[in-house]
Amino acid sequence: MEKIVVMIGPPGVGKGTQARLLAEHYHIPQISTGDILREMARFETKLGLQLKSIMASGQLVNDEILASVIQTRTTQPDCSSGYILDGYPRTPSQARTLEKLARGQSKEVRLVSLSVPREALMKRLTGRRSCSKCGEIYNLYFRPPQKEGICDLCGGVLIHRVDDNEETVSTRLTAYEQQTAPLIEYYGESGRLLSISGERAVDEVFADICSALEQ
Repeated sequence: MEKIVVMIGPPGVGKGTQARLLAEHYHIPQISTGDILREMARFETKLGLQLKSIMASGQLVNDEILASVIQTRTTQPDCSSGYILDGYPRTPSQARTLEKLARGQSKEVRLVSLSVPREALMKRLTGRRSCSKCGEIYNLYFRPPQKEGICDLCGGVLIHRVDDNEETVSTRLTAYEQQTAPLIEYYGESGRLLSISGERAVDEVFADICSALEQ
C-alpha cells in the first residue's frame, strides 16, 4: 500500500524542510497547506480576505476549508504513488477526515512528529527573514545575512512575514500545544507514530526519518 506521510510539529520545527527532502528522495509531491493557503490569501476574494485575517491573528483555518483544499489537491495524478502532507491534519477531527480520504485512495497514513524546545522555536520564527526575489531563507539569530536586510545570493530585499512577530508566534505555538499535540496520542495508539528530534543538523534529522519510514 502506498503511504501518506504526515509531518507534524510546532511552527518552526523544520517540517517544510524535511518534507521537501522526502519529496525529492521518494519522488512524491510535498503538499504544504500553509503554502496553498498563503497563496489563496494573496487574492482579494471573500475567501482570500478571510484567510488573510485568520493567519495574521495566528488562529487556525477551519476544518471545512482545509478538507476541501486537501481533497482537491490529492486527487491530482502526481499523488497516485503517495504524498507528503505538511500542516495537515492539525487536530484529531482532521485526522479522522484524512483516514476516510486515505481509505478511499487505498493509502496508509504514517505520522512523523518533529520536536524542538519552545525557546528555540521562538528564535527560529521571530528571527526568520526571506528574500523577496529568490525566496532564500535567513535567520537573525542562527543564519544572518552578510548585509542587514539584503539577500547574500541575489541582493533582494529581505522581508519579515506578518505572522512571524512575537505575539502571533506565541499564539501559534499555544494553538499547536492545545489542538495539534493530541495527534501524537491518536497515531501513537495505532503504532503509526514516528517521533524524531528536530534539534540537530538537517541531514541527521532526514536520515532518521527515512530509516523510520522504511522499517
